Amino acid sequence: MEVLNDLVNYENLKIYQNTDWFLFSLDSVLLPNFVTLNKNIKTIMDLGTGNAPIPLILSTKTKAKIIGVEIQKDVYELAKKTVEYNSLQDRIELYNIDIKKVKEYFEGDSIDVITCNPPYFKIDEQSNLNEDPHKIIARHEVNLTLEELLKASRYLLKNNGILALVHRTDRFLDILRLCSKYGLEVKKIRFIYPKVNSESNMILVEARKNGGVGLKVLPPLYAHEENGDYTKEVLEMFQ
Repeated sequence: MEVLNDLVNYENLKIYQNTDWFLFSLDSVLLPNFVTLNKNIKTIMDLGTGNAPIPLILSTKTKAKIIGVEIQKDVYELAKKTVEYNSLQDRIELYNIDIKKVKEYFEGDSIDVITCNPPYFKIDEQSNLNEDPHKIIARHEVNLTLEELLKASRYLLKNNGILALVHRTDRFLDILRLCSKYGLEVKKIRFIYPKVNSESNMILVEARKNGGVGLKVLPPLYAHEENGDYTKEVLEMFQ
């Protein structure tokens, strides 16, 4: 069922969602609050933008042009309705294309910042794919692998351009290995924990194309208090 919801507590921003497919998650709030932004950034691209929660939040933090790329036509249409409802057509530009084919639509070395909340799970014999196709594409590497994402990012980014990802902690070594393969130097990471004294289940990673050596590990981010409420830091990101 299609619904129009508030974009958490972002004033005057709303988002179209389909409750039968998937709803945007905390990951889509954490990533735009993690990525490095400054006044020199002119163009940001959100790969696998879904119904555009990340571009919406980014629009409150930067004056840069924001491009969203989404392969699923019906999800792209939701994103389009969302952008139009919020009168952000002059700030956010959407493309219904396959990330693996970005060379057909965009020049290389043209993007300052890429954000992505990619599919987390590899496909293997243990994969349980008995669910809605929209959820499969969003969660599993059926249409886009991590390596294909990093290869496309390498092509798109300007020299020293930024790639920011949110991913599962158990894929961190894959991220490091493949970033190195494609000349994307990991510069900043932050581990996310469901709550204090739990194991990290998510990670935020920022890399730079042809970046120099040097890694910054930020303090841990705890998502929930013991009673299940969001922590103060997370709640502040919702504003």
